[in-house]
Amino acid sequence: MFGNILIWFVVIPVIMMAGLGLCRNSSMNAIRSVMVVCSTILLGLSVWLCIDFLRLREMGVTDEMLYTGSWMWYAPLNIHLAVGVDGISVLMLMLSSVIVFAGTFASWKINPLPKNFFLWFALLSTGVFGFFISIDIFTMFMFYEVALIPMYLLIGVWGTGRKEYSAMKLTLMLMGGSAFLMLGLLGIYWHSAPEGGQPTWNILEIAHNASIAPEWQNLLFCCTFVGFGVLGAMFPFHTWSPDGHACAPTAVSMLHAGVLMKLGGYGCFRIAIYLLPQAANELAWIFIVLTGISIVYGAFSACVQTDLKYINAYSSVSHCGMVLFAILMLNTTAMTGAILQMLSHGLMTALFFALIGMIYGRTHTRDIRQMGGLMKIMPYLGVCYMIAGFASLGLPGLSGFVAEMTIFFGSFQNADLFHRVFVIAATCSIVITAVYILRVVGKLLLGPVQDEHHLALTDATWFERLSTVTLILCIAGIGCFPNWINETIQHSFAPIMAAIQSAAL
Repeated sequence: MFGNILIWFVVIPVIMMAGLGLCRNSSMNAIRSVMVVCSTILLGLSVWLCIDFLRLREMGVTDEMLYTGSWMWYAPLNIHLAVGVDGISVLMLMLSSVIVFAGTFASWKINPLPKNFFLWFALLSTGVFGFFISIDIFTMFMFYEVALIPMYLLIGVWGTGRKEYSAMKLTLMLMGGSAFLMLGLLGIYWHSAPEGGQPTWNILEIAHNASIAPEWQNLLFCCTFVGFGVLGAMFPFHTWSPDGHACAPTAVSMLHAGVLMKLGGYGCFRIAIYLLPQAANELAWIFIVLTGISIVYGAFSACVQTDLKYINAYSSVSHCGMVLFAILMLNTTAMTGAILQMLSHGLMTALFFALIGMIYGRTHTRDIRQMGGLMKIMPYLGVCYMIAGFASLGLPGLSGFVAEMTIFFGSFQNADLFHRVFVIAATCSIVITAVYILRVVGKLLLGPVQDEHHLALTDATWFERLSTVTLILCIAGIGCFPNWINETIQHSFAPIMAAIQSAAL
């Protein structure tokens, strides 16, 4: 088992938890050392995996999933610890490792109970990595729940504001989504068996061998897409997201918005679309309406907020809606844009939340009406915030431009009036995004100083600079050199598009 490289993405966070368990609560240096060493190893492992994955593709290896392995967990229900990755999974692993690394430094001075905080943070990371490497849908669901459970304590104990309310609301809504999801996954399992065969949880076996009746596909598609869509902040199931983000500590907001919400988009793509293609063709229009509303509603809502975290949280609703919107277009170009948007939004929203946490730690407020002139007081943090803002509104040269333009071009390939009306409406979100980003930049960074005490504030420390520079380099790297991402994922869409086209006939 441990000879499979993918298993180490779960083993290393477990080792991280074991190392933290051996540390004393008062020994911050030991706690930080464990986190830095393990998060650096995860980052290095994900980079190596991406390089080796591209090497194998260049050598002509065309298998749908690489680095596969399967070990029996529970024979009566045919449950396996089955792992494997394609280009999309590899990129999601890299995104997760970058944000875990940056989040470690963003939480350098977390209080109180730093050991307990990082233990739960490591458990959250375990669930995220396990989800992306799983090709057994029961195991995937298990890791999905492992990733959700720590959120309650991380927000309820270390959060700010109405943290108990926000933690409970988030937990109840996500668990409600999990109930829909579990119904959908059980239905897929029971209808996965070829005639006379044994049901299976394996995604590849279901996709290649199962023949689920159309009426069952429609029901299961709704359950799975809604289940994952709740985590992807799809309208009208998005209301947990702004409250959860606003009250969560910095590193949790980074991992939550940057990676955890991507589990929703990834799950919709990997399970709802791939395994239920006939229902996807028939019912996509319903969810296009809902995700289109998410895009525009989230952007408009961000315009009227005054709390920095709420602004970024509603912005995340809009950008994550764009991911689901692109997936539902059911063509390769739009789906490529969805993956680019997952990466872009993950990085830029992690940068936003990191910077908001750093600014709040100094000013003790997130209300933009009580701040101003921060560019001359803390120029480094001000410049970083402007870069994050420009990435969000789609400035060329940064990741947001590449992702959004790919989505809009791909979506516009659907020539019917229904699709094009919603694409045009979604495109208008770019203008709305520019409104709230420029409004915040004007008030927060360039306006007059609102509080004389802010003149004594200090700029970013070395560990804050390391966290932000890591994210900015990734944002600029994707914006300037996106071709390597296309090369990584180009083989990943072929089986999915083949299933969609076959179902449409």
